[in-house]
Amino acid sequence: MSDINYISTRGNSNPLSFAGTVMEGMVSSGGLFVPEKIPRVDFSKLAGLSYKEIAITVLTPFMGGFDGGEVAACVDEAYTSESFDIPEVVKTVPIGNNRYVLELWHGPTAAFKDVALQIMPQFMRFSKVKCADKSRTLILVATSGDTGKAALEGFKNREGISIAVFYPHGGVSEIQRLQMATTDGNNTYVFAARGNFDDCQNGVKALFGDGGLRDKAAEHGVKFSSANSINWGRLCPQIVYYVKSYLDLVSAKAISYGDKIDFCVPTGNFGNILAGYYAKEMGLPIRKLICASNKNNVLTDFFKSGEYSIKGREFHKTMSPSMDILISSNLERFLFEMSERDAGKVNDWYGRLAKEGKFSVDKDIMERMRHVIEARWVDEDEALKTIGEIYHESRYVMDTHTAVAAAAVGGVNRDNDVPVIITSTASPYKFAPDVLTGLGIKLGGDEFESIKVLSASGAGSVHRAVDGLTEKKVLHDKVIDIKEMRSTVEQLLC
Repeated sequence: MSDINYISTRGNSNPLSFAGTVMEGMVSSGGLFVPEKIPRVDFSKLAGLSYKEIAITVLTPFMGGFDGGEVAACVDEAYTSESFDIPEVVKTVPIGNNRYVLELWHGPTAAFKDVALQIMPQFMRFSKVKCADKSRTLILVATSGDTGKAALEGFKNREGISIAVFYPHGGVSEIQRLQMATTDGNNTYVFAARGNFDDCQNGVKALFGDGGLRDKAAEHGVKFSSANSINWGRLCPQIVYYVKSYLDLVSAKAISYGDKIDFCVPTGNFGNILAGYYAKEMGLPIRKLICASNKNNVLTDFFKSGEYSIKGREFHKTMSPSMDILISSNLERFLFEMSERDAGKVNDWYGRLAKEGKFSVDKDIMERMRHVIEARWVDEDEALKTIGEIYHESRYVMDTHTAVAAAAVGGVNRDNDVPVIITSTASPYKFAPDVLTGLGIKLGGDEFESIKVLSASGAGSVHRAVDGLTEKKVLHDKVIDIKEMRSTVEQLLC
């Protein structure tokens, strides 16, 4: 297979290699990089293989310019026993009624972002060499709670790289805040920004598109990149766990290879579910992807009406904060695919979104989307009720984001003879007070008291990412306005 290059969803960039795409992060003039073609893989040959072996097979076609030894080195250095608590990296657990939970939170920060953000630094290390890039890379990250810590953990103390994370002040859980605020490392910077996640994300995108700032960075020998899922190097490793979980069901004889299954994904920025779409396009026998949202249900409305609108839409702070997003960046990649890769249409839609706060897609695109996506949103009460119901049915404890997805499964029109895998994006210990509420346990203590009670309630060992967190020193406590993001980054260039 010839090397795959990467093109812009808006047709405004020359094709780049995998290495160039990882280093660039996103298209500076707007748009996201996508592979110029989607490789097909016979996944049936991977049944019974380890996570690392599956990862090498899935990632190799996307990593043109990397030889087999380099791909293997990236995988080997990412998925170690020091980084992940279980040798299989991710775990597929049956919870009854043809439902399974795909646990993606066994990495160092107890969130699904670890699966990609442990390998992305390896991608960048090799990519800098291949691009003959001797500059210092400054990674700019907007986070709704989990990406920030996972990125900080992946990139801290990496030679030639610094990382700056912006999160919404008051918009993450106390555990998420402390995870970021206590991060050590000689190259890590964390800022709470007054605003919501969309403000942070828009701010980071504006920094990428600021030619004057990029020129000033170049004067200091600095180039910008991203660890958000706007960077293809962050998104493509997520394809692997869809393949692994499907093959887990084959190995368990729950299905035969070729049987169709569904996946239900708690979704905010649309990156996780988009990885499932790419797995399907590569040949994995996925029937439907269920897009589960919380009260910030802009995606549910879009998939039902064809209009994506943030105009006048209220932003809700919920107990699933990593999903509190109104501008889902990776939807742009999906629409590029659904429009049969029509960059002109994508350019028009996102121009309208920037100017008018909304856009609508054609009926034929709506029809294509309905063959792939089923969408539902879930309110707080239904998610809490689901936590309790599943615990009483199967003694399984899930976090609030996973509960949104599990509740969505129960509310969509689906064939119950088709297995469904629910992607579990965080350990229940990261959101212990609300999990306890779902279990019917009333507690007046703080998040860390809740962790102790949850552990005693049968949730298993306390995840190392939160264990002892209060004893760590807070190293990052700066709060800024959104409008100060540019000047903040300028100070990091020196």
